[in-house]
Amino acid sequence: MSEAATLPRGRARAGVIVPPILAFVALLAIWQAVSTAGLVPADMLPAPTRIASAGAAESDVLLRHAIPTLTATITGFALSVTVAFITATLLDFSLVMRRALLPLLITSQTLPLIALAPLVVLWFGFGLLPKVLLVAFVTFFPMVVGFLRGFASADPEAEHLLRSMGADRGKIFRMVRLPAATDSFFSSLRISITYAVVGAIFAEYAGAVSGLGVYMLTMKNVFRTDLVLAAVVVSTVLTLGLYGTVALIERLCVPWLRIERRGAR
Repeated sequence: MSEAATLPRGRARAGVIVPPILAFVALLAIWQAVSTAGLVPADMLPAPTRIASAGAAESDVLLRHAIPTLTATITGFALSVTVAFITATLLDFSLVMRRALLPLLITSQTLPLIALAPLVVLWFGFGLLPKVLLVAFVTFFPMVVGFLRGFASADPEAEHLLRSMGADRGKIFRMVRLPAATDSFFSSLRISITYAVVGAIFAEYAGAVSGLGVYMLTMKNVFRTDLVLAAVVVSTVLTLGLYGTVALIERLCVPWLRIERRGAR
């Protein structure tokens, strides 16, 4: 039995949460001290207090730009999950399709986003669609791989038992292979959601009329490093919020996974 398992639940949870909080506070304190002492020019690395003050003063503008970014992120992510599930299911059912398409999917990940983003903007304009497509592109491949890995982890003995009882491929998929993919799916979901906000902001850099990427680019052009970093803080909060939402959905929908992981430690 691990040491964490022998501790009371509250102490074990505190042992996980407190160290990163202390490390973060220490980092902010060092940052504040370095900036205040003038070791780094204030325009290059503003103090955290200055960033917080500037962000508070611009909170309405930041919120107005955060909403399009969040909309593109959620829409693109939903599209990516849907298409990834359909694609992975087709590849799981057809060995020929898997051999033909999987190398193409892997190759697609070699395309540099910095080159693809301007092309998508040129093709689809400056509205919501190019941002949605780029978010979907960034998050699509990890989820396809997660689904396929989950399908492959299905218990072969359970499949053989159902097959001996006359179950067809579709029924075996629904009863064995699909439930087996749950753990890998949510793991891929947590990884992909951290890329989604970055994809949306990058698309806004390439061309958009609003969003955190547009705001960062505008503030960079007027040398407001403090407001650029304030927008970075907002994007970080969005990412953490979406990650927490995915973790909460996993906890509510498949609570047994958390119990199994705890028992495996």
